[in-house]
Amino acid sequence: MTRALIFLLVLMSWPTQASEPAPAFTLPTLDGNGEVSLQQYRGKVVYVDFWASWCGPCRKSLPLLNEMRNELHEQGFEVLAINLDDQAADGLRFLERFPVDYPTLHDASGDTPQRYGVRGMPTSYLINQQGELVAVHEGFKPSDMKKIRQHVTELLP
Repeated sequence: MTRALIFLLVLMSWPTQASEPAPAFTLPTLDGNGEVSLQQYRGKVVYVDFWASWCGPCRKSLPLLNEMRNELHEQGFEVLAINLDDQAADGLRFLERFPVDYPTLHDASGDTPQRYGVRGMPTSYLINQQGELVAVHEGFKPSDMKKIRQHVTELLP
């Protein structure tokens, strides 16, 4: 099944019934002090969140995702936030105002969001313990957290 078809399914309902391997990535951390690979998190439920410093809804989503991540981290949940700003410094300034405890990565080239089919900010992908895409969430409003939390906890042991 192509990414475009999965994306169309996602627009109709969340979560999708289709699942396929999540596109692999290894990206530098936003602060430039290392690299993180999606493969490192195999066996965990991972919420890959594409964001940018200019994204208004991201100001609300990152702190709320941080709360959920901290509550569910010991159960095997992780958030990987991929910043898409051209300059990492813009993302770092954003995180000074809206700090998070989960890994923040940087992809100024746009390769990773292209492989995932990102069309807007923020867009997030829920990946199960087997490394399969199971849901996509476009945009964000605080009331979305109830549904996001439900989908995450359904995947946790």
